[in-house]
Amino acid sequence: MTFEELEAMCKACTKCPLHQTRTNCVFGTGDPHADVLFVGEAPGEKEDLSGIPFVGAAGKLLDKYLEAVGIDRGRVYIANILKCRPPQNRDPKPEEQEMCIGYLREQVKLIRPKIIVCLGRISAMRLIDPGYKITKEHGTIVKKGGFSMTAVYHPAALLRDPRKKEDMLTDMKKIKSYIDEELGIDVALE
Repeated sequence: MTFEELEAMCKACTKCPLHQTRTNCVFGTGDPHADVLFVGEAPGEKEDLSGIPFVGAAGKLLDKYLEAVGIDRGRVYIANILKCRPPQNRDPKPEEQEMCIGYLREQVKLIRPKIIVCLGRISAMRLIDPGYKITKEHGTIVKKGGFSMTAVYHPAALLRDPRKKEDMLTDMKKIKSYIDEELGIDVALE
């Protein structure tokens, strides 16, 4: 399957009721051959309207962190577990995650990233460990399924609790250092 075929399949999806209220399917954005994959939980209102993940207030904050550590957003790939917005931006239900996770799995197979960065606890609990504690484990890099994986606070959580912003910057610096030194990946701003 090609990336285009997978995206077309995703955009035509009617597996769960969320397709009835979506404006756009939010498949993902960035370099489809990226070595770095960021995964959030689900699109918000701005993402639903634009069809692009992380373009609202949380996305703008993510962009600031990427820029602060010298990561070019165009040289990574950004996606979510869910491809449709849950009503009122509520947390994705387990059954919604289950119906949608296949698209993310196929994206991972096609992209073949060297590192997956989970944005927030829901993504970390789904992809790293169901018992993942974001407040204790954020920024810790683990190996799982042939990938380096880590999780950071979701940018939306930082908007609600700015006290965690320094932790996020520390984590992002650590991730950038790992990308440069351990993985030898060039994602620097041009």
